[in-house]
Amino acid sequence: METKYQARVMHLISKRWLAGLLFIVGSVAQASALPSFDAEYTAYRYGKKLGYALLSVENTENNTYRMEYHSKVSLFFLSDKRTEISDFAFVDNKIVPKNYRYSRTGTGSNKSTKIVFDPNKAEIFVDDKPGIAWQDQFDNQLYRLDMQQKLAQGQKEFSYNVINYRGQERDYNLKVMGTEQLTLPYGMLEGIKVEIVRHNSTRETFAWFSPQLNYQLVRLQQFKDDKEQGDIQLKTFVLTQ
Repeated sequence: METKYQARVMHLISKRWLAGLLFIVGSVAQASALPSFDAEYTAYRYGKKLGYALLSVENTENNTYRMEYHSKVSLFFLSDKRTEISDFAFVDNKIVPKNYRYSRTGTGSNKSTKIVFDPNKAEIFVDDKPGIAWQDQFDNQLYRLDMQQKLAQGQKEFSYNVINYRGQERDYNLKVMGTEQLTLPYGMLEGIKVEIVRHNSTRETFAWFSPQLNYQLVRLQQFKDDKEQGDIQLKTFVLTQ
């Protein structure tokens, strides 16, 4: 017959075993998967609301993911609508690009770009142009996702070779400038401020990532020739997986 003492011991053992199992499962999930999410941002220019932006990451199958960005802004009779879609793999804690699509419609000329990262040929194909050597380049979106992981590890400086939305190779150097308390449509958040330096460019870009939201991008502000081009600020954020 089981005594109260034996029952208590078995209960503690079971509880610790379950906790240990959950820890192992959680660690495996963290190491082998990225969190899926939906985020909405409000777009501003000099404090005036111009539109919105949507950003999401979805696990489409096994280790394959899709990152989507959609924005729509308008000012008087001017309009701009953009879409960026990145398909990528996440293997051994590394982001591996597969393909990238960009489209822009609105006032002025419509534009589009398609980029394929071919692992068999170790080349990158931009639209119908000859391939270029694939040497760890990221697309226009995925370097930021990779940087979130590095920020979580405590890194302060980063360098990336990026194929931008025009299909051009660019070297970006990024550095942490410090932390700030941000008042966003989402609410109050602490943000790690990062400067994105583009060589031979008059553009300045600053991004803020919040440790409170798994180092999610919560604000992105860009200037050109010292004039603000845009400022997107987090409005809603939901983990979907």
